[in-house]
Amino acid sequence: MLSIPPRRTGLKTLGLALAGLALCAGAAHAQGAAPAPVPNKGDTAWMLVSSALVLMMSIPGLALFYGGLVRTKNMLSVLAQVFAIVSMVGVIWVLYGYSEAFTNGGGLNDFVGGFSKIFLKGVDANSTAATFSNGVVIPEYAYMVFQMTFAMITPALIVGAFAERIKFSAVMLFVLLWVTVIYFPIAHMVWYWAGPDAVGDAAKALAAASGDAAKAAAQAKLDAVNLDAGKLFQLGALDFAGGTVVHINAGIAGLVGALMIGPRIGHGKEQMAPHSLTMSMIGASLLWVGWFGFNAGSNLEANGVTALAFVNTMVATAAAAISWMFTEWAFKGKPSLLGMISGAVAGLVAVTPASGFAGPMGSVVLGLVVSPICLFFVSTVKEKFGYDDALDVFGVHCIGGITGALATGILIAPALGGVGITDYTNFAHNNAGTYDMAAQMIVQLKAVGTTLVWSGVGSAILYKIVDLIIGLRPAPDKEREGLDITDHGERAYNY
Repeated sequence: MLSIPPRRTGLKTLGLALAGLALCAGAAHAQGAAPAPVPNKGDTAWMLVSSALVLMMSIPGLALFYGGLVRTKNMLSVLAQVFAIVSMVGVIWVLYGYSEAFTNGGGLNDFVGGFSKIFLKGVDANSTAATFSNGVVIPEYAYMVFQMTFAMITPALIVGAFAERIKFSAVMLFVLLWVTVIYFPIAHMVWYWAGPDAVGDAAKALAAASGDAAKAAAQAKLDAVNLDAGKLFQLGALDFAGGTVVHINAGIAGLVGALMIGPRIGHGKEQMAPHSLTMSMIGASLLWVGWFGFNAGSNLEANGVTALAFVNTMVATAAAAISWMFTEWAFKGKPSLLGMISGAVAGLVAVTPASGFAGPMGSVVLGLVVSPICLFFVSTVKEKFGYDDALDVFGVHCIGGITGALATGILIAPALGGVGITDYTNFAHNNAGTYDMAAQMIVQLKAVGTTLVWSGVGSAILYKIVDLIIGLRPAPDKEREGLDITDHGERAYNY
């Protein structure tokens, strides 16, 4: 049975429950072999729908959102980049990405998985994945394809930072290297855990042990299962749907790329306004709808927590949209559509890590708070330092992701309407049921810092490698003409 990282269950509670199940299974075994786990049809249907919703976030959602924000001569190039990234990463995922992210990596298991499921070895229509709730399982294919869509959209987010000034060939080579060296390891560190099979075996041995020495040895083996997890999961980092794995990861990679490639020709001197806010609004709306699969789907089944994540995604996004609108209205005199959709995306980003942990009122506050923070970075900070983050990938995704990741450690507290964690064995809390916010905030800071360093430094190295091999940037005359023609030989619009 496949391991899936639990979003809300402590290992000790799960271990005790599985110990009980092991005893029952032993009794059942005396009467005959236990039946194979049967996937829940409702949960399976929800996970497949969620996978389709997340794909819609990339194409057409992100493609139209980004495409509308660039100039006419580069619209098609952005569409092509997003579409090609989604396609290529989907193939990479089934070749080795799934295995690298969600299997045991041996001596490197703290940081990266192995290759035991390369080419989807051992994954078939009969293999299942546990969802950690009441024995519910789903087909492993359903989990695999759901995680595939996350891997598809994350590198596609990056291209907005250096839009209109990078060669298509450079994008493809960089993404190939980036998902392999950066994304798959980060996903492993945050979400990989050995799963209920390993705990169940150890719990069964503990339940069967007799004598203090034997029980102590069995308990030690059960405790050791905790270590068969990614490093950040071991520390107890909380990331329900990808604040670190997706948004901080892509956001810092985008900033590094924007700095290393340099600003667009004419940046700060020429008009570079979005060519179609109509398309961007449609794209942002598709992102919002698709994000329900992104966040609510990350509960891995259809139950009350799924509904909570759904509601949090709705209200945080709405609050962030109006927060950006009113902030911009107050300081710039007019509420812009670009501001509203930017705020909505900031809200979606911020609530992602907290979506299954916070309460609705906490999510509203998070949405109201994140927009002014992101607006400060996409206007004041960017203008002060002069970097050309073309579509504000760093200002919205990285800063919004950091805000959400840190807020998760606060909003999960039951006193603030969060769901809390009933057992704290694996989450840097104590076992008495008292939430230690300070301890969790330290863990969240470690997760944010690790992601920033791993992705920031690693991306810089990869950009340099790509630049040395094929070059990152087109010739100045080609950049002025527009990447639609120079890279693809066609235009988005033929008048």
